[in-house]
Amino acid sequence: MATQTQKRLVVLGAGESGIGAALLGKQKGWDVFVSEFGTIKEQNRKELIDGNIDFEEGGHTMEKVLNADCVVKSPGISDKVPVMKAIIEAGIEVCSEIEFGFRYKGDSKIVAITGSNGKSTTTKLTYHIFKQAGYDAAMVGNIGYSFARQIAENPVKWYIIEVSSFQLDDIHQFRPDVAVLLNISPDHLDRYDYDIENYISSKFRITENQEKSDYFIVNADDNSIEQHLHNHSTQAQKLYFTMNEQNMRSDEGGFISDDEMHLRVDGDESTMSIHDLSIKGKHNQYNSMAAGISARIAGIRKEKIRESFTSFEGLEHRLEFVATVRGVEFINDSKATNVNSVWFALESMKQPTILILGGQDKGNDYNEIMELVKEKVKAIVCMGIDNRPIHKAFENVVTSIVDTSSAIDAVNAAYALADKGDTVLLSPACASFDLFKNYEDRGRQFKEAVRAI
Repeated sequence: MATQTQKRLVVLGAGESGIGAALLGKQKGWDVFVSEFGTIKEQNRKELIDGNIDFEEGGHTMEKVLNADCVVKSPGISDKVPVMKAIIEAGIEVCSEIEFGFRYKGDSKIVAITGSNGKSTTTKLTYHIFKQAGYDAAMVGNIGYSFARQIAENPVKWYIIEVSSFQLDDIHQFRPDVAVLLNISPDHLDRYDYDIENYISSKFRITENQEKSDYFIVNADDNSIEQHLHNHSTQAQKLYFTMNEQNMRSDEGGFISDDEMHLRVDGDESTMSIHDLSIKGKHNQYNSMAAGISARIAGIRKEKIRESFTSFEGLEHRLEFVATVRGVEFINDSKATNVNSVWFALESMKQPTILILGGQDKGNDYNEIMELVKEKVKAIVCMGIDNRPIHKAFENVVTSIVDTSSAIDAVNAAYALADKGDTVLLSPACASFDLFKNYEDRGRQFKEAVRAI
C-alpha cells in the first residue's frame, strides 16, 4: 500500500519502456502499479516479481489505473483507446517513458535523434563515435534499452536516444542538449488523424523545450522541415546539414561538395571523402553528417570521428549485405516499412535490381518510387497476402511481377529472375505482420532462405 506521502505511478504496457519506467519509479520511491492489456513476456514478468512491483495482465482494472498521480504509457497506446480516454477525463498527468526518465537524469547530457527514416542508423553511429572516443555513453530509446531502465541500472554521462513521434507526444519537460531532426515523410498517420501537419508537429516537439545553450540539427534539404521551421519556434542554436553548400543557412553545420563531407562546428572545419564512409548511399551521408555534427558539439576530436566513420558496421535489416550467390548480390532491407525508406534503398543501388516488395500495406503511394523503379528495377517479387496494390502501381512499368507468400518462395523467385551482376533487394515498403512476427523475423527468414540456395 502507498503511504500518505508516497506518490502512485501507474505504468500502462509491460514492454521494454514500461518495465524501465516501473524499475526507475520503484527505485525513486514511487508506489508502482503496472497494467498490461495483453500478456506479459516471461522475462518481463520475472523482473516485476523480483522488483516487488505490483502488476496485472489480460486487461485493465480501472479502479487501480485511475488511482494514480502520474501515468506512464507505452508509446504504442493511442489516446483514443478507452483506458486513455478515462485517464485523460480524470485529469491525471500522462507522460512518456522518456519524459519520466528525463526527470531523473541528473546532470547527464542527451543527444536525441528523430526522423521518419534513418534514426536507428544515426543513433547507432553517434553512439559508436562517442564510445570510440572513450565517452561514458549509452544508446537507449527505440533502440536497445529504455532510457528509464538505463538511468535505474547504469546511469551514464551521455545518453544517445532514438526518439519516435509517439514518445514525443507525451513529453512536458524533456529537453535534449542536442536534438537531431533527420527528415519527415508520411508515416503512422493513423495515429495523427491522417493529418501530416499533426505528425510534423509531433516531430518538432523534440526542440520545444530547448534553450539557447542547446543545439537543433536539421536537414536543410527536407521540404517538410523547411516549410515548418518558422512555425515551430526554438531557442536552440540551429545547425544544418545538406547535400548542397548553397543550402547552408549558417556558417556551421555539414555539407557535401565534390564527394567530400565538410563538418564545421565552433569555427573548426573537418573534411572526409564520402568514399571512406563504411555505410554507403546518399541517405547514409545525411546520417553521417548529423552524427558527426553531434559528436563535434560534444567536443569529440575530428580524428576520432573520421576513424569511427570508417569502422562503423551498419544495422541489421537496414541495407545489410547478406551474400553473393553465383554473381547475384542479396541485400536485406527489411526495416524499410514505408515507401520513403525504399526510395533511399533504390537510390543507393548501382546494379539492375530485383525488388522484393509487399506485406501489410499502410495506404502506400508508390508514385514516390516510380522513377527509380523505372530506372533500376527489372522485376518485382511480391511477398504478402494481398499484393493487388503493388500490381496496380507497377503493372505498366515492370514487365515481370511475381506473387509469393513466404520468404523462401520470394528468394527463389527473385534468384530465378536474376542474372549475374544483378542485385536482389528485400525492401518491402510495408509492415510485416501479415506473414511474419515483425520486420526482424522477416529479415532473418530472408537471410536463411538466401543461405539455403
